[in-house]
Parts: sequence; structure tokens; C-alpha cells
Amino acid sequence: MNALGLIAGLLGFAAVALGAFGAHGLEGVLRAEGTDWWHTATLYALPHSVAALVISLHGNTGLLRKAGWAFAIGTIIFAGTLYAMALGAPRWFGAITPIGGVGLLVGWALCAFGARKAA
Repeated sequence: MNALGLIAGLLGFAAVALGAFGAHGLEGVLRAEGTDWWHTATLYALPHSVAALVISLHGNTGLLRKAGWAFAIGTIIFAGTLYAMALGAPRWFGAITPIGGVGLLVGWALCAFGARKAA
């Protein structure tokens, strides 16, 4: 089983579903700040889930595989905390959000190093 591919697919599904839900189901429900958090979470979740999916299908080298996992974990933490805060979670969740952002940055750095190593 390709666990990374499964998680990436679920993250992509969730990003589209939650983006649509935020745009239509939560219209007028969230405060402006919550709407911004929701939008940012979706904006970051979708491309990073696609990146993780591509890596799960084609990235068999160690660094690229680690990059895929960094994208998946970073997306869960980054977008998850933003979605949670938009729905009323305590503001201190915002202190966790950058950990997810670092995971996304690590993913891109590992992609760069993995591509360089493969060349």
C-alpha cells in the first residue's frame, strides 16, 4: 500500500470539499478573520496535497519521499489549525500553525536537494 498516496489523495479531497463548504456552507457564519483563515488553509492545502501525491507516485528516492511526508504532515498541521481556529478553536492554536508551515518549507527544501542529487 502506498500510504503517502492515500493520505495525499484524502488531503486533496478534503481541501476541495472544505474549500467549497467554506465558500457556500459557511457564508455569513464565519467572522472576517475566520473566513481569511479558511481561505488560507484551503489555498495551502490543495497544492501541497498534489505535490505529495506526485511524489508518492514518482518520488522513490529517499529525499523526495521525505519531502512528500513533510508536505502531508505540514498540510495537516498548517491547514488543520487554521480550519480549527476559523470554527472557534482557541487563538493559541495559531502558535501551532507555523510548525506546519515549517513542514511545508522543509518539503520544498527536500525536493530541491533531492532533485539536485538525482541530476
